[in-house]
Amino acid sequence: MPAALAFCGFYVAKADTGLFNQASQVALVRHGDRTVITMASDFRGDPTEFAVVIPVPTVITEDMVRVADRAVLAHLDAYSSPRLVEYFDGDPCAVGRFEDRRVPRAQVFAARSVEESGRSLGVTIEAQYTVGEYDILILSAEQSDGLETWLRQNDYRIPHGASAVLRSYIRQDMKFFVARVNLEEQARLGYTMLRPLQVEYTSPKFMLPIRLGTVNAIGPQELFVYAITRRGRVETTNYRTVKLPTGMEIPVYVRDRFADFYKAMFAEQVRKHAMSTVFTEYAWDLSWCDPCAAEPLSADELRQLGVWWVEDGRPDAFLTRLHVRYDGDHFPEDLVFQETADRTNFQGRYVLRHAWTGDTLCAEAIRYRASLRERREREAQTLATLTGWDINTIRRDMRR
Repeated sequence: MPAALAFCGFYVAKADTGLFNQASQVALVRHGDRTVITMASDFRGDPTEFAVVIPVPTVITEDMVRVADRAVLAHLDAYSSPRLVEYFDGDPCAVGRFEDRRVPRAQVFAARSVEESGRSLGVTIEAQYTVGEYDILILSAEQSDGLETWLRQNDYRIPHGASAVLRSYIRQDMKFFVARVNLEEQARLGYTMLRPLQVEYTSPKFMLPIRLGTVNAIGPQELFVYAITRRGRVETTNYRTVKLPTGMEIPVYVRDRFADFYKAMFAEQVRKHAMSTVFTEYAWDLSWCDPCAAEPLSADELRQLGVWWVEDGRPDAFLTRLHVRYDGDHFPEDLVFQETADRTNFQGRYVLRHAWTGDTLCAEAIRYRASLRERREREAQTLATLTGWDINTIRRDMRR
């Protein structure tokens, strides 16, 4: 009986978030109505320029805010990244029909007081506190112009024209989680890079606000969402959620150009779907992987992300990695999610197949060698379709 290739092979490369500019990462842990969000941006400027304004469905108290370890998010990124794997054809004479050859199992590669001015503008400070290197305010507002004016008067740098977006959140009676860097605390703690912020709340709303980030943004932005649930895969309800193409065999030379390949492939998928789709890059039980781009996260790391139900044994948790390229024109609404019961494993995975180079003579070897030209052309066509690259350039690069 032929062997199923399944998800095996040798892992050789991954496409993590470092490939993309203006990329934000959000770990979104959800069970019942309880949500824990861990947010990391790629901000690298002067800390005095940093400010974040996030609509939240309820007042966030100090005990519901933490500063997270960037390394844990980096591990989650590595574990779930799209990956490149390779197979090596065996001697067709030794194994009979080379199409049925079994392949080896995967290897792991491894605030100052401002209440009076706020009242005059219809802004109320519901709470204020410092967590780690961040000064945090929880605001409510009666009208968006007053909120925007208050934020500017108090040196929060927000995009011009934010009032229209703020207005819709105020109509929903949402509060605003506002954070900026406390330079004295940052110096005392000794951190040079801003650490991720983690916020916990209880609400029936399972959503992620993205619209404020589109106001006056310079070009599209990248967002990676790592949704961790108990039941199964997460998808968006107000936008299409589509799995990326996966499992294709592509030319071997892409091994040295995987970053270029993946960026081009993702851009081509965004174009084909008119930049209106959320893409699933990974969906998998968090207790294992095959092939592994990084070891599964430990129980302690999962607890740091807010997976409160995890025990030290096998984690009862499922991860969905979503990737969206967005701007205000194509994504006019915030992302709204739902958890499904689908626990089918999926990964963005691209395959290199190295040809057998031995000199054994047999009928199977003759048929095998005759098939290689057709196989290589098929790989070239696949690469051109996935990336939009010129087919003649691909053929030339394959001959080098």
